[in-house]
Amino acid sequence: MKTTSEKLIGHILATVTIIIWGTTFIASKLLLEEFTPLQVMIMRFIIAYITLFILNHKIQKTTWKEELVFLSLAITGTTIYFLCENQALTITLVSNVSILLSVAPLLTAILAHFYTKDEKVNNKVILGSMIAFIGVAFVVFNGTVVLQLNPLGDILSFGAALSWAIYSVILKKNVKQYDSVYLTRKVVFYSLITTFPLLFLEGAPFPFKQITTPSFLFSLIFLGVLGSGICYVAWNIATKKIGIITTNNYIYVNPFVTMIAAGIILDEKITIMGILGALFILVGVIVAGMKGNIKVEKLNKVELD
Repeated sequence: MKTTSEKLIGHILATVTIIIWGTTFIASKLLLEEFTPLQVMIMRFIIAYITLFILNHKIQKTTWKEELVFLSLAITGTTIYFLCENQALTITLVSNVSILLSVAPLLTAILAHFYTKDEKVNNKVILGSMIAFIGVAFVVFNGTVVLQLNPLGDILSFGAALSWAIYSVILKKNVKQYDSVYLTRKVVFYSLITTFPLLFLEGAPFPFKQITTPSFLFSLIFLGVLGSGICYVAWNIATKKIGIITTNNYIYVNPFVTMIAAGIILDEKITIMGILGALFILVGVIVAGMKGNIKVEKLNKVELD
């Protein structure tokens, strides 16, 4: 049974993490002007691994089954997720990508219902998700309602959301067994292992000189140290304390944070629709996090041990 203070810490960590993740879009946008998505991924993973190794450089004996768990977390939570997301951004609208990525909390809740023992879907989760999703749509469009379908780009976006949901369920089943920094370090290590071959296959020239540019260097450190290092640790701890469904509901706030950051840093316009969307998101997250006794119809349960 989690204490009130533990839950509070979990909510605080999830909030801080999503605020940072919401602003990483600005840094990524700057880096992608000169580097390919794979190049950005490799650089941020290297910096993240160095950061995490400094925080926890202990070497633990693990079995091959445990290593497979770390590998699966890396493939679903970083490699496939970022590849699908970045590729989708090159072939479909940003609004489409943002909307479809916001399906991740709902997909997580559905998978958690079937594959975890203590996190079941109830009516409040569904209602809260629907309200928050409407808010995300308002924030993403932010006054410019344009929706164009691009099957491949939209499938990739949905694939990224599904990949994150699978990562979340795997994380739930293993996060309590390891120190959060050690677990994240292992995941980042396998992220590097699985991304390097793709970088070589891409064969794009690497603009080394751009790395020394102050703005690019700051953006890279921000993404590596915070976005892919500290934030993943904080997210893991939040998952331990408040569960994967509640933690993932904070993802709905991500587009709102990006909107505010873009308004402050890039001077992009914030409209009434964007503000209204923020209110929907807030209400949705609160409703989804409320305790309720009204359960959805019992679904067939499949336990993975």
